[in-house]
This record gives sequence, structure tokens and C-alpha cells, in this order.
Amino acid sequence: MAYRRLGASGLLIPEISLGLWQNFGDDVGADRHRAIITHAFDRGVTHFDLANNYGEPAGSAEANFGEVLRRDLGRYRNELVVTSKAGYRMWPGPYGEWGSRKYLTASLDESLARLGLDYVDIFYSHRFDPHTPLEETVGALADLVRQGKALYVGVSNYDAEQTARAIALLDELGVPLAAHQPRYSMLDRTLEDGLLKVLDDGGVGCVCYSPLAQGLLTSRYLAGTPAESRMARGGTLSRSSLSPELVAALRGLDAVARERGQSLAQTALSWALRDRRVTSLIIGASSVGQFDESLDALRGPAFTDAELAEVDRLLAGTEGTEI
Repeated sequence: MAYRRLGASGLLIPEISLGLWQNFGDDVGADRHRAIITHAFDRGVTHFDLANNYGEPAGSAEANFGEVLRRDLGRYRNELVVTSKAGYRMWPGPYGEWGSRKYLTASLDESLARLGLDYVDIFYSHRFDPHTPLEETVGALADLVRQGKALYVGVSNYDAEQTARAIALLDELGVPLAAHQPRYSMLDRTLEDGLLKVLDDGGVGCVCYSPLAQGLLTSRYLAGTPAESRMARGGTLSRSSLSPELVAALRGLDAVARERGQSLAQTALSWALRDRRVTSLIIGASSVGQFDESLDALRGPAFTDAELAEVDRLLAGTEGTEI
């Protein structure tokens, strides 16, 4: 496993991290959770990414990960980077979402109880709250560090301007913004429109989620929509995403990948890691084998200028894809 430094901090995290958004709730067997999580650690994956609302039902991913910590990985706590977030709706009523001090504080307390931990390594504001002063949101994050409930703080789904403000406000409080979690893939390059420069200038690590575009950048959709896929189940991936233009582009990318001696998914991950300003990619997994295939992307060759140009050409007609 290769590790990259998280921005200007002293923290190293693996180039590929395990995300527990999907497949780690109570709707999936505990033996599968345990097998994937422990195998990931055996492969050098030390960073496990969670949020308060992950899993089915919400919160179950943290509880299930906490059980694996209790049974298997608790003795290695000092070798783990465990993260959580709060921002999306977690409980009913006026205090169960967004970015108020009350919600962030209460949510982290609940997350720590589910995880069975005294602290998380990184705690994120999961989304920008247009109704709460940013000073309140980042002030709560800073206080959670001072209270010892988080070692570092981050934001997720903030745009470039919002992130620049968060960096400045946290600097004033003496608690630097350590990480930003944006979406980034071949099919969503919004990160490159100013945000990546803000992060680099501010010494903020860039930990990207959905680098496989919820599975679109795999071989799964090259011949249509499989019956057991996320798209077919009517989940977070819409059928309208799979336009004829996108299918043609995916088939072209698959040809590029085969020329590189990789699968399409491995090439998509290698592409997202091509810029050293990207610290880590968060990927999910439904099996040990699937996760191993993703990790093997780290063995792939560097991109040539011709390959990068071909990727851009193939995707030129897919702007606006809903993912």
C-alpha cells in the first residue's frame, strides 16, 4: 500500500480507502462486513470512512463497524484512521440535519457511541448549511477537536468559495481544515474547476468519493443494465444516467483500459490518482474479491499524454451525465 500526506498535516492515509456508505448496513450479513473490513486492513488500508447516516437503517454502518472493532481491530486502534460526518438528515425534528452546533455535537456523540470509540480521527461537516452562519459550523468543529472527540476536521460537498471561507475561519480559531471530501471521477470533474487549487493553496487534503461514479466506470454497464445492479434496484443511480453516448464512451474507455492491462474500474481509479494533490480515493465493496481488484489499480502504469487525451476525447460528449 502507498500512502499520501493529508494536505499540510502530519497524517498519512492510503491512496485507496474503504468507504462504508453502501453494503455495510443491517441489510447485509455481518460475516461479509467483517471479511471485507479485516481483509482491507490486512492489505494496508488503514482509513475507514463513515457518516452518521450510512447503512440501512441509518447508523447501522457505524454500529457494524464498531462490532468489527470490538471483535477484531480494536487492538490496532492506533493504526486506524476512522472518520465520520454529519450534515444530512439523521433523525426527525428540527435538530437532526444541517450544520448547527447542536446537531454536529449531538451527532458526533451518537457516532462515538455506535462505534465504541472515544474519538474519531477526522470529523466532517457533510454539507454546507445555507441557513446557519459558517462561523457557527466551523466553530463547533474546532470545539470538538478541543474536547478530544476528533483529532482533525474536514468538510464535504462544499464548493470552492465556501471551502476558502472555512479555511480562513478555522485558521483564526487555530484548528486547520485538514480534509475536504468532494466527488471526483472521469464523469464528474467539478473538483478541477477551482476547488482543487483552493485545497492545494490552503494545505487541505483531498479525499475523493465516488471515483467509479457509483459503478458506472466498471464493466457492469457495458452491455446494458444488469438485473442486480444499483441502477436496476432503483437506488441512488438513475437509469437516465446510461445514455447511448455514455455507453459508447464507456466501451471506448474499456478499450483504453485493456491496452493498459487493466480493467475499466482500475483505469478509472488510476486516472483519479494521477494528480498528487488527490490524497486518497474512497471506494466501497460488496466482496473481498471486488475490493482486491480495486486495490490492484495501484500497480498500474502511469498515464501517457496520449492516453489522457484519448480519455478526454471519449468523454467529450457526456457532459451533464446524472450520477
